Amino acid sequence: MHLRLPHIRWSWSLPAVFLLYFVAAGAPFPFGSTNDLSIAFWCLCLGIAVIVAPTRDLRRPHLWMIGGIFVIVAGYTFVLHEQLSDHPWIAPFNPIWKQASELLEVPIAPSASIVKNEAFFALGAPLANILAIVLGITVGADRERARRLMWVIAISGALYALYGVASFLIEPTMILWRDKTAYLGSVTGTFINRNTAAAYFGSCAVIWMLLIVEDVRKRVPERHIEWKRLSMDLRSIPPRDIMPQLVALLICLMAMFMTGSRAGVALSLLAMIVSFTVYLRKDLPPRTGIWISLGSGIAVALGLMQLLGGRVSSRFDSQGLVDEGRAEAWKSTLHIIADNPWFGTGMGTFQWAFPPYRSPNISIRGIWDIAHSTPLELASDVGIPLALLVAIAWAIMFIILARGVFGRRRDVIIPLAASATATLSLLHSCLDFTLQIPGYAIPFFALFGAGLAQSFRSGGASSELEPPIAGAKERREEEAKRSLRAQPCA
Repeated sequence: MHLRLPHIRWSWSLPAVFLLYFVAAGAPFPFGSTNDLSIAFWCLCLGIAVIVAPTRDLRRPHLWMIGGIFVIVAGYTFVLHEQLSDHPWIAPFNPIWKQASELLEVPIAPSASIVKNEAFFALGAPLANILAIVLGITVGADRERARRLMWVIAISGALYALYGVASFLIEPTMILWRDKTAYLGSVTGTFINRNTAAAYFGSCAVIWMLLIVEDVRKRVPERHIEWKRLSMDLRSIPPRDIMPQLVALLICLMAMFMTGSRAGVALSLLAMIVSFTVYLRKDLPPRTGIWISLGSGIAVALGLMQLLGGRVSSRFDSQGLVDEGRAEAWKSTLHIIADNPWFGTGMGTFQWAFPPYRSPNISIRGIWDIAHSTPLELASDVGIPLALLVAIAWAIMFIILARGVFGRRRDVIIPLAASATATLSLLHSCLDFTLQIPGYAIPFFALFGAGLAQSFRSGGASSELEPPIAGAKERREEEAKRSLRAQPCA
């Protein structure tokens, strides 16, 4: 693949950069990094990288964003203190401890959490996400490093997708070196759950699509695309320059459809359509161009759904977007939040808090250890105030990314890729638990950080205002034409 990257010279910041790339590429590998040992290892790598991370490129907006992240850290610290302490400052003890003491007729030290010390063991995944986004901001403040991070995530995602498809065709009963006990008819790659795999492959497909569109757009010489000549311009591109990226995109799309995930496939296609339209919005015909682009994208998506997503379409027809059991579980989770509004039941305690609230309309088959809605589970675990603080942080992140997408003229692909994948993952996590899987969350939180860092100007005004499409030859020709037009007639 033609990565036009500058020569890398040694500096003391390189260990942090390579650690970030290593973690972003490796986090999905060990079964989505859901076990405590994997999470601890990634936290160690990210922690070391944050300590030695380069700070030379950080500017005031970056420091404000890092300060905002530390506000989130302070909120988590306070809630964790209340849940872990034998003498919390303001949190009330959970009444379950008094009931247990009365039933057992033995004194039991109470706690604000329904499971003592569980909050400490559940801290790993949120800590890894925080370290990843801080490191993404720090490393991604340099535009070339931010671009390399995109390439690392895209290439590693294509390799995981290739493995997922190959392993499904060769030995569908295995995931790496373990027996596959669930989703035997679906591609899951190195993940256990097909929905997380669909979101991951779909997010990587979004990045590949944007990289391809950017490359093609740079090869079109006009400032604004002339749609009548577009087919001729596309035929002039050497196939070897664009074919590897197209193959990688196709592999990611194939793996995504073969997961059979309804929401993962639908939201990934939606993210691709919207991000494509946003990137080319200035080249589309006025008034109707955006609607034509969206309509054409939907038509292509439906065609791909019929061609590659037969199982997805059949699941939509039989079950809709969300099954009834999941909706009932959300209602039960709302009852947990209503009974524990301030500090929740304790971080990581959902599987113990849910059974007393389990709706009778839910099938008795299976154990609900996850709410299948990350925002609801977060509010039930840590309380409404901290959940609202996290929601505000997400809203601010989207505002900053939108500023980068619509304000920058150079490297707009970085904040656009971050905003598209952030929207995809957040919407999917409202229906499932994508952001609770470190193998997905760690690389993409790093990308979110790089997108935030690149939502502000990285250089002087002249470099930022210079059109990125037109080359030097085209600019000289335009200047010559303007000078000829400006000359008075004889």
